[in-house]
Amino acid sequence: MHGLVIRSTGSWYDIRDAEGQIWQCRLRGKFKYQDLKVTNPVAVGDSVYWEIEDETAQKGVINDILPRRNYIARKSVHKSAHAHLLAANVDQAIIVATLTFPRTSLGFIDRLLVVAESFRIPGVVIFNKQDLFDDEIKAYQQELVDLYNRLGYTCFTTSSVTGEGVDTFQKLLQGKVSVLSGHSGVGKSTLVNTIAPDLNLRTNEVSTFANKGVHTTTFAEMFELAPDTFIIDSPGIKELGLSEMEKEEIGHYFPEIRDLIGQCRFHNCLHIDEPKCAVKEAVEAGEIAMSRFESYLSMVGGEDNRR
Repeated sequence: MHGLVIRSTGSWYDIRDAEGQIWQCRLRGKFKYQDLKVTNPVAVGDSVYWEIEDETAQKGVINDILPRRNYIARKSVHKSAHAHLLAANVDQAIIVATLTFPRTSLGFIDRLLVVAESFRIPGVVIFNKQDLFDDEIKAYQQELVDLYNRLGYTCFTTSSVTGEGVDTFQKLLQGKVSVLSGHSGVGKSTLVNTIAPDLNLRTNEVSTFANKGVHTTTFAEMFELAPDTFIIDSPGIKELGLSEMEKEEIGHYFPEIRDLIGQCRFHNCLHIDEPKCAVKEAVEAGEIAMSRFESYLSMVGGEDNRR
């Protein structure tokens, strides 16, 4: 039978069948690791073939995984040469941010966008909690919205209190599988509850769930908001590092830098202190935002700019 993995707890997986029933399934014996360089061969969002093992207890066995359209992975905490799959078959990665209460740094936003680009998953930025801001903060925020829109990212503002942007958020999710990420307290759960009250997520539930031992616990869960509309919360998403990326690779995941590749004097230019660098010239000319260039430099320099 065909099923969808909606929750992973390490050795057991919650599988949703064609009728919407949930079954607890394990992997069939030797299938587990095969030749995959991963610590967990099955991820939330995977489509699988499975069979019933115990109908009364609603238990089953996963026999095979269908080919993935894409996936997001992070480096394994325990096995350096392995990756840990966080989610599979994702349509978009949505970053919920706020400029205050709590403040989300641009470095955090840019890092998650780079990771999404590296897995070829469209990135979306939502600035939440509009009801808290004065005109000065809103003007600065509009500059950021314009910046990310210019770069090709969907970016808009929301407020669960006033309803601003809620319809846009609902339409964005419709018929898609979305990975939701952002710091605790940015209002992810409240935003979801405004469009899917039947889901009845406790405020903080998603972010609390994702904070249980963020460095080691990697249980992920998928919630159905409406038919064919799902969000995935994965505790590892916020902690995604760039350690697997070569320095020369990072610029390829900044659209504005990628557009200039080949125009620098040196083909292996890192855009730091090399002469005749087209990227630095674009920064000086105001064609590349200083905040984005600073994010790029901190990633190449191995700094943690996620705060």
